[in-house]
Amino acid sequence: MLSKKQLYKYYEIERTPGIKVEKHDFAAKYAFLDNEEIRDKMLDFSEGEVSKVTLYIPTIHCSSCIWLLENMHLLNKGVKSSLVNFVKKEVSITFKNHEITLRQLVELLASVHYIPQITLDKIEGKEKPKSNTGLLIKIGVAGFVFGNIMLLSMPEYLAIRGQLDAVFQGFFGWIKILLSLPVLFYCSSGYWLSAYKNLKHKIINIDLPITLGIIALAAQSYVEILVSGEPGYLDSLAGFVFFLLIGKWYQDKTYQSLAFDRDYKSYFPVAVTKITAEGEESTPLKNLVAGDIILIRNQELIPADGVLKKGQGFIDYSFVTGESLPVNKKEGDVLYAGGKQIGSAIRVIITKDVAQSQLTQLWNQNSDPEKTTSRISSLIDRLSKNFTIAVLLIATMTAIFWYFFDPSKAIIAFTSVLIVACPCAVALSMPFSFGTTMRIFGGKGFYLKNTGVVERITRIDTVVFDKTGTITHNRSKNVVLTDGHLSLEESIAVKSLARQSAHPLSMAVFDFLDSDHIDEVENFMEIPASGIKGTVDGMHLKVGSMDFIQHDGEYAETAASEVFVAIDGVFKARFTIESKYREGIDAVIETLLPDYELHVLSGDNDSDRSKLGILFRNSERLYFRQSPNDKLEYIKNLKKQNKHVLMIGDGLNDAGALNASDVGISIADDIYQFSPACDAILESGRFADLVKFIRFSVISLNIVKASYFISVFYNIVGLSFAVQGILSPIIAAILMPLSSVTVVTFVTFSTRIAARVKLK
Repeated sequence: MLSKKQLYKYYEIERTPGIKVEKHDFAAKYAFLDNEEIRDKMLDFSEGEVSKVTLYIPTIHCSSCIWLLENMHLLNKGVKSSLVNFVKKEVSITFKNHEITLRQLVELLASVHYIPQITLDKIEGKEKPKSNTGLLIKIGVAGFVFGNIMLLSMPEYLAIRGQLDAVFQGFFGWIKILLSLPVLFYCSSGYWLSAYKNLKHKIINIDLPITLGIIALAAQSYVEILVSGEPGYLDSLAGFVFFLLIGKWYQDKTYQSLAFDRDYKSYFPVAVTKITAEGEESTPLKNLVAGDIILIRNQELIPADGVLKKGQGFIDYSFVTGESLPVNKKEGDVLYAGGKQIGSAIRVIITKDVAQSQLTQLWNQNSDPEKTTSRISSLIDRLSKNFTIAVLLIATMTAIFWYFFDPSKAIIAFTSVLIVACPCAVALSMPFSFGTTMRIFGGKGFYLKNTGVVERITRIDTVVFDKTGTITHNRSKNVVLTDGHLSLEESIAVKSLARQSAHPLSMAVFDFLDSDHIDEVENFMEIPASGIKGTVDGMHLKVGSMDFIQHDGEYAETAASEVFVAIDGVFKARFTIESKYREGIDAVIETLLPDYELHVLSGDNDSDRSKLGILFRNSERLYFRQSPNDKLEYIKNLKKQNKHVLMIGDGLNDAGALNASDVGISIADDIYQFSPACDAILESGRFADLVKFIRFSVISLNIVKASYFISVFYNIVGLSFAVQGILSPIIAAILMPLSSVTVVTFVTFSTRIAARVKLK
């Protein structure tokens, strides 16, 4: 199946498929998933022909699993997209329910050996317990066997074996063999299975040398006990597996304690407008509970499942499903988290508490696949593979050498080399260093989508600024009614219309107009880079540019932006809106100029050209009257010139350009807005620290490089003892996970210490 769907690229196979997909007859095993009540409880989302489900799959354990599960759409066209949460061992799958049912989806996963664990707790929405019971049982069995084999080996330890009767020697040997079998076939099964599966995929991973070491110790011991009557090394085998499993458990505990929070609140302290008896109030998203009534404006995201209470819903679920066609909703209809209202403001009754991790999944789900591939990650994959091959060669050469010079050391040296040299530390250093950087940035108002953004920031050589809302403030503006007149009724209508939009100029007009009364808006529509229109109390309003309202007046060029108002096709007013530059913009530009090529793109007129020319020391890279598509094409052209582009915008008209750039940063003035197209969100109050964040990303990368040298040094020292045959497999089993924990601890705490110094 993988070969037919051309999914063999990851496994670097030219003609043969990676794994064999068995055809199972599941009979009625998953028939319960056809039950509508059970299916509805399991689904996270279901609207029309699109549904979304999150499944717990305990067998997820490596990058191969992630890659295959996130490409399920190539196995079945009914699967739209899938996203793996490696830490939780969960996969979130969006699928077309008219092409593949939930039951068929689960059967497809089971057919490729990723069997979802579906329990009553999951169906009832209860939190599942940590799935580490199996590992603890294996540790217990290995420890029991290790201790008893050591007791049976006391004659060898005390050098009194020769005083034992031959019958007792043989009896003890058979007891040790019987005791070792659970260790060999049960406690070690995870390593056997992993090595086997990866070999089928034509992948060599660290589990292969571990498995070979186990086989070598067991085979040599059985031959010595059964053929020559020698004691063998089964105590070393049991001890090796025992400490290996303890190391695995300790690694898991260490990674959990150091893991950075992937909750949505880590990215953006979002709030909503809550309707109370006293009126409207700003409420943090985390404080929302079922039964609350919230206001959702045009282009705002629905933060939790609810029911439409008032207004006409026109919901864009592209953020959830990828479908761009909005869905009409009437009062009483169910609305799902992640939908975006297109049109006038609506009121929604919350029916479920906010699941912040759900929004995190939605945000990450809409990332560009090309941007998620890290150059460092690819390098680590190659290093790990080549390193493992090198270890196998060194172990083989070591065994051959000692076979001729001292056969008693051959197996011990061979096994120790296989165990002590582990590339795991190399593979773990980047995610933990960059993960810690993400967490630190989040605490300082800079919220990254994923760890790959950190590395891409280090390669930036070109910075492109949007003007309105980025270089200038969104809501801090000087507004003057320079032409025309609005009656009280007209003023209320214009303010009501402006309230529906999140554009900086609309918000400025809304703040300027003095009225506490707000009317309902019908047929609202916002045209990017042009204006807004709608009907209020029977009046047809247009607010935006001169061309948008089709006004043919002549006005002198000013240094301010202009907003025109037309009611029922008649010009009524002209507002001039002068922007204020952000605090710290001078210092940011001054610091960036020596190392980066700077550009400015603006949808406004060029009245600020002279000011910006002085600020940026260059008037040639300043472009005005740029539509959203113009900005997108400009970024694409820069990338064609092999530029590594960082785009900074306000997330309103810049979505395409932000997504097309190598790193897209959205400046957040208004906590109600959410920009899924960007790679990072920067709180406007931390704009002056932008350069610090860029430079610290480079420091974080240097820490990763330093950890590589530590890991290589550790392996060289360990191998130097192992090849001499003076390092026992038990000690090697202790040192292997210890090296990973050491590197993880180094990169984590080094990053934190550097942050204290560089990000004061």
